[in-house]
Amino acid sequence: MLFHSFKFLVFFVVFFAIYWAIKPHVWRMRWLLLGSIVFYMSWIPWHISLILFSAGVDYFLAMKIERSNRPSLRKLLLLMSIGTNLGLLLFFKYFNFFLSNLDAALAPLGLSVAALRLDLILPLGISFYTFETISYIVDVYQGKVRAVRSPLDYALYIMFFPHLIAGPIVRSHDFLPQLRRPKRFSWERMQVGAQLFTLGLFKKAIIADHLATLVDPVFAQPGLYGSASIWLAVLAYAAQIYCDFSGYSDMALGLAHTLGFHLPINFNMPYFAVNITQFWQRWHISLSTWLRDYLYIPLGGNRGGTLLTCRNLMATMLLGGLWHGASWTFLLWGLYHGLLLVVHRLMPWPAWLSRPWTQPLRMATTFFCVAIGWVFFRALTLEAALEILGRLFRPVAGLTLEPVLWTTGLALLGLILLAHLAATLWRLEGWRPRIPAPVYGMALGLLLVLALVLYPATEKAFIYFQF
Repeated sequence: MLFHSFKFLVFFVVFFAIYWAIKPHVWRMRWLLLGSIVFYMSWIPWHISLILFSAGVDYFLAMKIERSNRPSLRKLLLLMSIGTNLGLLLFFKYFNFFLSNLDAALAPLGLSVAALRLDLILPLGISFYTFETISYIVDVYQGKVRAVRSPLDYALYIMFFPHLIAGPIVRSHDFLPQLRRPKRFSWERMQVGAQLFTLGLFKKAIIADHLATLVDPVFAQPGLYGSASIWLAVLAYAAQIYCDFSGYSDMALGLAHTLGFHLPINFNMPYFAVNITQFWQRWHISLSTWLRDYLYIPLGGNRGGTLLTCRNLMATMLLGGLWHGASWTFLLWGLYHGLLLVVHRLMPWPAWLSRPWTQPLRMATTFFCVAIGWVFFRALTLEAALEILGRLFRPVAGLTLEPVLWTTGLALLGLILLAHLAATLWRLEGWRPRIPAPVYGMALGLLLVLALVLYPATEKAFIYFQF
């Protein structure tokens, strides 16, 4: 069930009404778990067994780690938990990728392993809930959190449906205490939730899905299009992936608010970052902080001198790129961002670049670098990515997108830029309390009507569902 589908609307209305009609807290949480299970099983029912197995392993091993005083046993149990979770992820996500590369390597010898290829379907959300289980078991091992005693609480931590499929990645110390607090219906939280969900719906269904109509054909056959159309498609994809993923995050936060929960913010206007380091502090914040806390810092962070710091940055971004998908293009995307972070750390930047008047230049440069990186992220193959990059920097004639697509693309890109400028310059969040409730309600309703009127004919799944 997609958040922006009629099927989900029917599901949530029924679920929401019963959720708040139930008075005992424990029964309300049981209903929430049941709703989360039904939500996930609406795709491929048997995949629910993978989550339950993964959660069950971590639930029992975490308690054993906490009770044990033997360092060697605690470490063994930790490795068993991480190995189980990563094993499932590696099998479903990377088994065929490994086989295809092994097959290519063996081809000159006349050997083949193609017959071993499996018809695997990647379970939805496996990358996200795997990272949550790993963060939990590591935190228990390090003594940062207590092992959860309630199976219901731990199952809900993993399976809470607003964030189950594509995040944000939540930490146990942030979410588990919320499960223990009785929930009280709040019109204020309902208003915040409706506002976030409507904004997310507008970003996804109106901006991202309409931009996809010009992005998809260009990236499908880049060799047919001229440089101007390639440039528009690359810029449009940068906007599409932002609105698609931040739209999902907004809807997830909004749904959580209506149920009495709080999820962490996942985006903070990343395209207004003034350098690549700041970009990663604003983009997919729950992933970037996870990579920092559970990969970069354990590798040594910036404690071992310049060379080791650069190594740790590169390793973190390479693994972060591979986490997104089993493809050389994702690995190159991670390598590219690792290089950008290393250059930003090593380059002796002139003092005048820190002056306020240079900020637009730094923002534009950072956005340009990020947009170029998205080529590897979106391209279907490495050859297609190189074709696109070649046509970006070497004027080439070819097909031109239809005028209506040019108009749509430029209009939506302009809308995103104006919205960011308005939010930055006028601090719109500060104006909200001053707006009369009827006016604010009408504006929110108008945005919802506009989203429904301009809703695309074909529903598109969220981009991050593939990860």
